[in-house]
Amino acid sequence: MFPGSVLRTILPIFSLIGLGYLSRRRGLLRGGDERVLSAYIYYFGLPALIIVDLAGVVLDAAALRFVGVSLIPMALVLGVALPAYALLRFDRGYLYLLLTTSIFGSLGFFGLPFISIALPGEGAERLSVLAVSSINTVAFILTVSMLETRGADTGLGALRGLPLRLSRNPLILSILIGLGLSVTGMAIPESVAEPLHMLGVSTTPMALFMLGAFLYEREYGSLLGALPLVMVRALVLPAVTLSICRWLGLPSLDTAVLVLMYSTPLAVSMMVLSERYGFYPERIAAVILLSSLAAGVYMNLWLIVLG
Repeated sequence: MFPGSVLRTILPIFSLIGLGYLSRRRGLLRGGDERVLSAYIYYFGLPALIIVDLAGVVLDAAALRFVGVSLIPMALVLGVALPAYALLRFDRGYLYLLLTTSIFGSLGFFGLPFISIALPGEGAERLSVLAVSSINTVAFILTVSMLETRGADTGLGALRGLPLRLSRNPLILSILIGLGLSVTGMAIPESVAEPLHMLGVSTTPMALFMLGAFLYEREYGSLLGALPLVMVRALVLPAVTLSICRWLGLPSLDTAVLVLMYSTPLAVSMMVLSERYGFYPERIAAVILLSSLAAGVYMNLWLIVLG
C-alpha cells in the first residue's frame, strides 16, 4: 500500500511541477510568465473553487467545530513565539520570519492538489476548501499585518489602510460569497455554476505547473539556514495538529485534512510579498524550494501515520 500511495501522489504532482520547470528551462515560458499563471489561479481558479465548494457546505455544528479546531495550531504558534520574543528579545525581523514561514502555508496551491489526489472524494475536497477559507484567511491577514508594521515603531499608522486592502482581496471576497450562499441556502444558477466549476477544476494542475515555473532561476540563500524553518512545517506543526485533533476527538477525515494542510510547503505568494517588502527574499525563496521539493516525501509519511 505504501509504494502505491506514494506513487499516486508524487508522480502527478512532480510531473506537473517538472513540466513547469522545463517550460522555463526550454524557453517556452519567459521570466515573469509564471506571474500570469499565478494571477489566473489567484483571481479566477481558486476563488471559483472556493465559491462552489463553500456554497455546498452545510455550516452545522460539525463544520463550525472543524473551523474552530483548524485555527488552534496557529494560535499555539503565536502563543509560544510572542512570549519567547518578549523574554529573549531577539531581532523582531527574525520573529516575523519565524511566524510567517510557520503559519502561511501553500494550502490552496499545494494542499488542495495533494489532498484531491491522496484523499479523493467530495468530502475531503469540501473540508480542504473549508480549511483554506479559515486558516489561509487568518494567516494572510496576520502575515500582511506583520510585513506592514515591520519597520514601524507603532503598527497603528501602518495598519490604517489594511482593512480596505483586505476587502479587495479576491480570496476573502470569494469566501464571503461562498459562506453567504451556504448560510442562505441559495443555489447557484446552472449557467453560472458550470463555468465556475470549470475554472475550479483547472486550479490543481495549473497551481503545480506554476510552482515549477516559479522555482526556475531563483536566487536562493543558505539552504542550510532555511532547514530549521522547513522542519517546523514538515514535522512540528503537523505533529501538534495531530495531537490536538486526537485529543478533541475529531473524525479521521477531518484530522487527515488538517494535518496535511499544516504540513504544506510555504506559500509561493510569500515570495512575492518578501520581494515587495524587502523581507528576507533569499531566505524565503530557499524555504519555498526546500519545503516544496521535500513535501512529496514527508506529506506521504504523514499519510502513513494517519493510516
